[in-house]
Amino acid sequence: MKLRIKSDSLRYRLTRSDVDTLAREGYLEDQINFAGNPLIYAVQLTNGEVLTSSYIDNKITLSMARKMIIELVDTDRVGFENKAGELHLLVEKDFTCLDNVDEDQSDNYPNPLLQKKKG
Repeated sequence: MKLRIKSDSLRYRLTRSDVDTLAREGYLEDQINFAGNPLIYAVQLTNGEVLTSSYIDNKITLSMARKMIIELVDTDRVGFENKAGELHLLVEKDFTCLDNVDEDQSDNYPNPLLQKKKG
């Protein structure tokens, strides 16, 4: 799971195993440490209808409707977004990059633009 923060925007990118874990367990989290202080970021499934977010005790939690994860698993849907006040929330499948990169992308979704690029 990757978290991208830019201005008033939070974007979560989920690999295939992230989506599988979230669908199975209903919760996913990771963290990064800043000078010994953790910043935890998580996604939890809820019975809500839209994406919402909270920030409590150094933990950013994106709440996602259960029906959304089912759609990510069962369809070609790329992601979901919501504007919560001034904050723009987005959760999406993490696709392989079209450019050569050094990071391991073996768990990413195949990029649908790759076929267009070849064709």
